[in-house]
Amino acid sequence: MTPSTAVMDARPAIAVTMGDGAGVGPEVTVGALLDPAAYRDGRPVVVGDAERLRQAARALGVEADVVVVEDVTAAEFTPGRINVVDPGLLPADLPWGELSAEAGHAAHEYVRIACGLAMAGDVQAICTAPLNKAALHAAGHLYPGHTELLAHFCGVEEVSMMLTTPRIKVIHVTTHIGLLDAIARIEPGLVERTIRRGAEALRRAGNPNPRIGVCAINPHAGENGLFGYGEEAEKITPGVEAARAAGVDAVGPLPADTAFFLGGRGDYDLIVAMYHDQGHGPVKVLGIEAGVNITVGLPVIRTSVDHGTAFDIAGTGRVEVGSMVEALRQATELAGAPAPTGA
Repeated sequence: MTPSTAVMDARPAIAVTMGDGAGVGPEVTVGALLDPAAYRDGRPVVVGDAERLRQAARALGVEADVVVVEDVTAAEFTPGRINVVDPGLLPADLPWGELSAEAGHAAHEYVRIACGLAMAGDVQAICTAPLNKAALHAAGHLYPGHTELLAHFCGVEEVSMMLTTPRIKVIHVTTHIGLLDAIARIEPGLVERTIRRGAEALRRAGNPNPRIGVCAINPHAGENGLFGYGEEAEKITPGVEAARAAGVDAVGPLPADTAFFLGGRGDYDLIVAMYHDQGHGPVKVLGIEAGVNITVGLPVIRTSVDHGTAFDIAGTGRVEVGSMVEALRQATELAGAPAPTGA
């Protein structure tokens, strides 16, 4: 395929960031790009390190034609080939499974480059392999996580993390902060904006009227003041009412233990969790292998695996690549076609 025909291709272009090179990111990236579905509906291009991807392919025991390209238009999408935009940031002898500031900085730069491609309209979505927050901080990049890093580079002040599995979808009001800080941060406006962002994401995915269940903070939703200090009435109920007034079919606050059961049963299309572990725990029990992390509120679609860098098995070829395959599939599905040339 020549550069000129690539511009006319109706399949969306996806920037796939390799994540932390010391973790399992290179292996899941190679696994996803060699999947038979990788180029069927999309045009994924990796932002990462070509030599690390070759090492990952050897660890997995697979053959991959890893080719460095200058930009998306120079990529060719044939089975077995992996196109890489490589800024040359990793040493060839980087150890697997060890915390590395070099790897943390490289992961930061891969996200920066991918966001630049997205903001320029060169890709229609971003799919990310896992980075390591401690490595990111060791390199001097003090972001709580991937989501906040993407928001910074896209110039967005507030986004939401949504996790999806085949059985349940969960969006979070707060994510990577301590529990006491999370409780302090929750307020009606944030609850309302999170509900509305989740509703809009599901509408874009083809559900015109999603049903949304909103979790409480305290056990039994406070049980009429028996537990907690009135957080449900003060922080959550006004946000739910405001979202309903805006036309969203939202219900809550619901006892969290029951809300996830009802969501898994199909009573709700989306569950709104108040803090990180309240939402992540049920999702990982119900399907970490197929779990996908979607950032809602960015100018472009962003999906990610729902697991970390797994330093304990990095470089061994024992990683499960199913979550990255699913993340790439959902990025392609949600991205839409690129704008016509000259539009």
